[in-house]
Amino acid sequence: MIFMVTKATKAEANAREFNVAVAGVGGQGILTLAEILTEAAFKQGYDVRMSELHGLAQRGGSVTSQVRFGTKVYSSLIKAGHADVVFALEPLEGLRAAKLGAAGRTHFIINTHEIVPVSVTDLGDKYPTLADVKAKLKAFSKQVIDADATGIAERETGSAVMSNIYMLGIASARGLLPIRRELLLEAIKENVPEKYFELNRKIFELAK
Repeated sequence: MIFMVTKATKAEANAREFNVAVAGVGGQGILTLAEILTEAAFKQGYDVRMSELHGLAQRGGSVTSQVRFGTKVYSSLIKAGHADVVFALEPLEGLRAAKLGAAGRTHFIINTHEIVPVSVTDLGDKYPTLADVKAKLKAFSKQVIDADATGIAERETGSAVMSNIYMLGIASARGLLPIRRELLLEAIKENVPEKYFELNRKIFELAK
């Protein structure tokens, strides 16, 4: 599925193309995070394209969504080595998205919570350690940031569902996205149920 959003106002700050990938497994809020990024970038005046790719299983299978924005963007898909930020909501999915990254350019934000795929358990393969994941990503990244987003979300809100918002908060707090924080919060409000917005705001603002 491909969504196209046209530019509404003159783009502010950082007019070059900016590429964000969100990788994880079904049920982790990959598409919600991508939609928040898409709407926030649109609000800031960028031309935006978003795409989503599902794995074999809607829930539990690999899901990747890509968001591209800038002064003018013609394709929704990120070329290998052209991602600026990769959100990996699960460590192994971060490795699957490695080809989108490039040394000196890409920031990987990894949720350390593991969801071991059936392909590993059934075949008896070894799930890589976090240290292994980070070591392998060095060749594809400028920086790898790891955080127990699931654990923090559960502790602070009572639900792991908001781990994606915590990771978005990390990127925003560290200045990794050319999108204003208030616009990200507006987009969050428009994409989560009203009764959960304050919890989402809390977890977003806790991230550092």
